[in-house]
Amino acid sequence: MSATQKLARILASRSGSHIELALATEGGQTLRVLATPDQIDMLVDELEDILNSPPEPDDREPPDAA
Repeated sequence: MSATQKLARILASRSGSHIELALATEGGQTLRVLATPDQIDMLVDELEDILNSPPEPDDREPPDAA
C-alpha cells in the first residue's frame, strides 16, 4: 500500500456508461478510475455518513483503504 497523499482536487466526467474520477494530489500525482453509477451512489452515501457524523479527534490514523 502506498503512503497517504493529500488531495488537491477531484474531477468527474461521464465516460460512456461509466463515470470517470480523476483524483489529483498536492504532490502532482493523478489517479484516474472508472466507476459505475451504483459505485458513485455508494461513495456519495459513505461521504454523507462521514460528513453527518460527529467529528473525531485528529490524533487517529486514517483507515486502511478497502
